[in-house]
Amino acid sequence: MDRYWEWIWLAFSLLVLLTDTGFGYSIIEGPRNLTILAGSVAHFNCTVSKGYQVLIWLFNGTPILTVLGNGTPIITNPKYNQDGFQNGTEFTSGLKIFDVQLHDSGEIKCSLQNFQDDKYAFLSVQVNGSLTIKPGNLTVRENQTTEIICEALGWAPAPQISWMVNNITLDNSMYITNQSQGSNGLYNEESILTLTPVTNSTVTCFVAIDALPEPQNETVTLTVYQPPSTGDDGRTRTIILAVVLSVVGFLLLILIILLIICCCKRRKDSKYQEEMRKASEKKNADRNLETDRHSGQENYAYSPEDARRAGQMTGVPSFSPDNSSLYAPDGDLDVNPASQVSYNGRHDGVQPSRTTAVPINPRKIRNVTHV
Repeated sequence: MDRYWEWIWLAFSLLVLLTDTGFGYSIIEGPRNLTILAGSVAHFNCTVSKGYQVLIWLFNGTPILTVLGNGTPIITNPKYNQDGFQNGTEFTSGLKIFDVQLHDSGEIKCSLQNFQDDKYAFLSVQVNGSLTIKPGNLTVRENQTTEIICEALGWAPAPQISWMVNNITLDNSMYITNQSQGSNGLYNEESILTLTPVTNSTVTCFVAIDALPEPQNETVTLTVYQPPSTGDDGRTRTIILAVVLSVVGFLLLILIILLIICCCKRRKDSKYQEEMRKASEKKNADRNLETDRHSGQENYAYSPEDARRAGQMTGVPSFSPDNSSLYAPDGDLDVNPASQVSYNGRHDGVQPSRTTAVPINPRKIRNVTHV
């Protein structure tokens, strides 16, 4: 029985010690994870019970701010500060980190130097870059395939790109997205959407990261026009064909006329040259004839006056005694020897190549050579 009361007394003593304000202080609520855009102010809260002696904030294990038991902060870096307030038996320390950047991402810890009761949170800093759509507003023909490019540059982490056409979200199989990371740790993405519009459309590109309350977006308008009807196309083609054929025919006609003119000119020149050649030949022939006339050539057209009575033709007639009764000299006839007959008006003693025979005849014969 006495032992039983001893156990009750021990339990009561422990309960008193644990509920004492100087012994039982602890962290009631620690900081929470935070995702925030670069350039913003990060806030973390740590609530502890009354009676703590010192509260320390740490970033990746390095102390950045100390708060004393009376709530007074010890600031060593202006980038960090705190807002503290008392609520009954609880004290809340609000850590503020100014102008957070990508390198400020990491672990945030609230500690009461009681290693079993430290509370942790994680700070994630994200960067929203630029967003553009190329080539902007378009005017396209109906059923013409068109590519639209959404370009997101300088983001962290890599953003999620999606498309919407006329307020309808497109399946990701309709576009292709390429991603790359720069030396500064930021990401660049390019998404290519292929469309074949049949009506006017509004195309929107969305880029999302966790730190953005709403996705960043850009919108372009596609204006679709109807192509000319088939009948109009045929009529247009017919007109164009007729004009082309007319021009070609006119050019061919001019070419034919030029060819005819060239041929006629060439023929005329050839005829003129032929006439000149004939005239030259005729002139040469006349000149040769005149030369022959004055050169004293033999006249082969000459015939004796009485060819039937001509005797034996010799170069020089011989008079034998037997023929003396037939031929007798006539005192009235002046007979010149053949060697004394002038030839072509010359008396140079040169005889022509042919000698005219004098027939033996009792008639008077006068030998004349006609040239």
